[in-house]
Amino acid sequence: MKMNNKFLKKINSPALIIIVIGILIMVNFFSYNIFYRFDITENRDYSISQASKKAVASLKDIVNIKVYFSSNLPSQYLNLRQEVSDILDEYVSFAGGQVRVEFIDPGDDETTKQDLYMAGIPELQFNVLEKDKYQVVNGYLGLAVKYGEKSQVLPVVDSTHDFEYQITSAIKKITSDRLAKIGFWQGNGASPETANSAIISRLNEVYDVAIVNFAADKKIPNNLDTLIIIGPRENFSDEELKAIDDFLIGGGSLVVLADGVTVSQGLEAKANDTGLNKILAGYGAKLNNDLILDVNNGMASFSQGFVTFSTNYPYWPKVVKSGFDQNNIAVARLEGLVLPWASSISLDAQKTKDLKISILASSSERAMAVADNFQLSPQAEIANGPREKFNLAVSLAGEFTSAFSQSNGSGRLILVGDSDFISDNFLRNYPDNLVFLQNVVDSFSLGDDLIAIRSKGITERPLKEISEPVKAAIRYVNIFGLTVIVILFGLARYFLRRRVKMEDEI
Repeated sequence: MKMNNKFLKKINSPALIIIVIGILIMVNFFSYNIFYRFDITENRDYSISQASKKAVASLKDIVNIKVYFSSNLPSQYLNLRQEVSDILDEYVSFAGGQVRVEFIDPGDDETTKQDLYMAGIPELQFNVLEKDKYQVVNGYLGLAVKYGEKSQVLPVVDSTHDFEYQITSAIKKITSDRLAKIGFWQGNGASPETANSAIISRLNEVYDVAIVNFAADKKIPNNLDTLIIIGPRENFSDEELKAIDDFLIGGGSLVVLADGVTVSQGLEAKANDTGLNKILAGYGAKLNNDLILDVNNGMASFSQGFVTFSTNYPYWPKVVKSGFDQNNIAVARLEGLVLPWASSISLDAQKTKDLKISILASSSERAMAVADNFQLSPQAEIANGPREKFNLAVSLAGEFTSAFSQSNGSGRLILVGDSDFISDNFLRNYPDNLVFLQNVVDSFSLGDDLIAIRSKGITERPLKEISEPVKAAIRYVNIFGLTVIVILFGLARYFLRRRVKMEDEI
């Protein structure tokens, strides 16, 4: 043992340093020639998904991506160019030469500025701190994706939050031979162009979107893939119901966002009987005329005199992670969905036994249904009642029986017991609700390709409910944990040094 220690001490220090330097040089050399990025984030937020890789790997011709970033942008955008470049580099890597990226600084070139204006990329104004004072500078943060004669524009790229989704959806849109067609029902109190412009705009990025005015046209277009009905308030005639029934039985996808109870601005509630249950019940689903209260709920703002205040509001049930169907990719990665004044949905086990059922969203097990004597004031006392879990959004797929005849046909239906959650006014406070409906439509119209990309950018991470013993354990670990670790480290070093000293004496 003594001889070995003497041998170790004879090692030439300069030689050891040279060996270490040589190893570092070799590691550095291989790191430049063999490059691999490790993305250890839960949702792989900094790597493009398989859907994006597949989209560019199958390109038949070259896609040109021109990024118009000005060089005089404020400091907060300095890293944005690099982040955008890194993501686009991955597209280039997996495209086999079919994707070309070019960064362009428009500068003061008036011709380029005019071309960008015509393309829909605006010149922006930024406040820049220079020489101890703020100045206004003009610049660009836009992007254009081109494929032959087709082009898709991203007017402003101010973050990489959903950048991959926007690029992949743009590529899919301009390279597809046929876009899936989405129709929004106009009439019966439903006015999507006025109340739901945000979702129409988002879906228009990927699909061919149309307004279906049955009262004027007396038909639903034959080339429609998905029909969306949002917030009807008036009765459907038998002619309208039969047209909707024929559409579903004929292989269409039907999305119904309807309220079992309508609530006015004065918080007055009344049952909303539109007649849709005539066909929905035939398929095995029924929208109930009730309101769901839940201990998991969203924040609502109310005015009282000249005072506006916000409070947790039981009549706005909030669906958390455990309330989504974890086997359905459209909702499995969502973290939250707030449904104001939502109604429950009942399923007929006999009529749905041969259908594929997915409970897209459900309340907690501590929710309660109120079917009359609605007391919607935030100060109102909540009456006691049975607590249970309620279906708030369901998906049915398979062979449906017509509500007007004995004919059958394969179709898909989604029923959500609320329509306010996707209104433009509500989305200002709960923008993640948009992701829910986008995913639902994508699952019908495009399959699962874009869902995984969009769901990567989850913005809400609610705290999970934990028991009191676990809370106490976490509290004591926070208080005493670091002290115990330091003591253990000190003891370990003490015994290690003592051992080394005894070995040297031997």
